[in-house]
Formats: sequence, structure tokens, C-alpha cells
Amino acid sequence: MNLKFQRKLAAEILDCGVHRVWMDPDALDEIAGAATKEDVRELIERGLIRRKPVNGISRARINKRKAQRKKGRRRGHGRRKGRATARMPRKRAWIIRIRALRKRLRQLKEEGALDAKTYRMLYRKAKGGEFRSIAHLNQYLETHGLLR
Repeated sequence: MNLKFQRKLAAEILDCGVHRVWMDPDALDEIAGAATKEDVRELIERGLIRRKPVNGISRARINKRKAQRKKGRRRGHGRRKGRATARMPRKRAWIIRIRALRKRLRQLKEEGALDAKTYRMLYRKAKGGEFRSIAHLNQYLETHGLLR
């Protein structure tokens, strides 16, 4: 039984695509008898023809992958495109590092572990890029005996 015409009319009336038109499989003979838009409207009112809901796209797989990436998975060499500096620009890395170092220096000064002169000297060294990290800064402080 070819119901292409009825399906097309129903799609126009329901304002959706032909693939979203649902037809009652038990009433196909009755639907086939519909020749005008008015007939199709009547079938829609009776519930023999309906509009199917829009199909969503599931985010489950994506969310699972995101959770794994958050844990540090799926980030190996084979996944990377571009240099390390393309993924984390030098400037951004510098900003993160210098802010952390300056925060640590400020903290030490407020605690009274550093006097103003030493603080200034270390601040300038940090600006000059002498320290790789907070751990490196702490190591420097210990080896040079700069903490009070």
C-alpha cells in the first residue's frame, strides 16, 4: 500500500518532515482512503496520524569521554596535534607560574619569614625567570638560608 501522498499531506498540516509522520498501523486502509487535506485533518483529530517527537542526540558518550579526560586519560602523544606551546602557550604558562611565585613570596613576607629587602631581591629574581616553580623557590630559600 502506497501512502506517500497522505504522508506528504500530513507533513504539511503537522508542519514537520515526512519521516516524523506516524500512521496507525491498524488503520492503514482508512488512511489510504484519505484523498484531501480535510480527510487527513480528520484522521489527525482522531489520532490515527500523529507527529513523532524530535530525535535528540545523546550526550552520554561525550560526557563519558570528558570524564575520562578530566582524570587525565586520552591525552597521550597519539592524541596530540601541535607543539606543547600550541596547547599551552608560553605566555599563559608564564602567567600561571609568576602569579603562583608572587603569591608565595607575598605569603612569606606577611608571615614575617622574609624581610623587605630579601623579598624585593627574590621578587626580581622571579621576574627574571630564575625559579621554575614554587618548589624550586622553596629549595632556593633553604639552600641560601634566607628564611627567618
